[in-house]
Amino acid sequence: MTSKPLTRCSEADGQLPASGFRSGRRALLPALRGRVAWGLLTLTVSAACLSEPAPIQTQFSDDQVLVTLPDLAPVTDTSFSNAGNLADQVQEHLNQARATGDPRFLGYAQRLLQDWPENRMTERLRVLRATLWQSLHRFDDARADLNRVLGGNPDRQQRIQALLTLANLEIVQGRYTEAEQACNRLQQHYPGLIAASCAAQVAARTGQAESAYQSLLAQAQQPQPRHSRASRAWAQGTLADIAAQLGREEAESHWRQTLALTPDDLYSRTQLADWLIQQRRYPDVIDLTDGHESVDALAVLRAIALEATGAPAAGALIQSLEERFAEARWRGNLLHQRDYARFLLDLQQQPQQALAHARDNWQDQREPMDTRLLLRAALASADDSTVTKTANWLATNRQQDARYPEVRP
Repeated sequence: MTSKPLTRCSEADGQLPASGFRSGRRALLPALRGRVAWGLLTLTVSAACLSEPAPIQTQFSDDQVLVTLPDLAPVTDTSFSNAGNLADQVQEHLNQARATGDPRFLGYAQRLLQDWPENRMTERLRVLRATLWQSLHRFDDARADLNRVLGGNPDRQQRIQALLTLANLEIVQGRYTEAEQACNRLQQHYPGLIAASCAAQVAARTGQAESAYQSLLAQAQQPQPRHSRASRAWAQGTLADIAAQLGREEAESHWRQTLALTPDDLYSRTQLADWLIQQRRYPDVIDLTDGHESVDALAVLRAIALEATGAPAAGALIQSLEERFAEARWRGNLLHQRDYARFLLDLQQQPQQALAHARDNWQDQREPMDTRLLLRAALASADDSTVTKTANWLATNRQQDARYPEVRP
């Protein structure tokens, strides 16, 4: 496999980076769960286009394997005549992106959607496109598509999906008033564990973590045969996140139950790996991330654990990540900045550079992992101003979290 280097910034338009995908949970409804988001990936034409590209390896032997393509080949025929068939194919690409962490599937989905006339967009296609935009961190575009669907008269299934996707988007960005509104509307149209999880997550982020945990736990423990596998996984993932926020050991059990229900949930796998690192349980992190080196977030966490245990494999993985990030920067693709900032902070000992990326990331994404990384990088850089601003935002939302004890709102 060969690829032509990008020689102009304009050539980056429409291309997807080879790494940086942040994945989330697959629900009944293809919304991402938390940056879900699982997840995810940003493409910008940035200052990297104006600077000298970092050197990358360009000489390979004829028999050297550069990359192994996924088993599912992309659809080459984009001339769909039926919106339903197109939506099915886009959905399949999004599912594959979540299950594998391979951002090329997002590129396949984007190509299909961009070739479809705007005046023929259906409600389902708009919801799917919003999910894609969220995965690509085009949050305003995603919000616009979702609000357009909700402003019309969609069928029940698309209204539910749009509300769930919108609520998740607002939670990821730390817009809790808007998230609560979406969760309330979701409860009206689709009462149950998913709506309860939505409300619990907002409550936990706004000063009611203990009551939110107890309420959702009681509902999840009720024998309800009608609860779907997806809704049970969603509830367990939410319980895990709130338990970790409260500093409870039960977080691990909830995350492992989530993975038992949905083994391909890369978002929960990443969350659990990060929690285990905080507990200094590095061998468990190595086991949990085995076979997931192609996913940036999990590869970075694995490298941290390998280095902490003095494993010989640490050096090779760190070098691989360094080359992966360097090539993406050279191509002008801004990776998911949380993964890159974590790499710089914990594996390259470059706190100031890490802080720059963590700060940019936090402007759009304010999940606990994003906030904790920002605080750690700011403290390592002796940037009291950033610590104060972050603490003020947390205090405004009455958000307390055992994962970042540096501040106590």
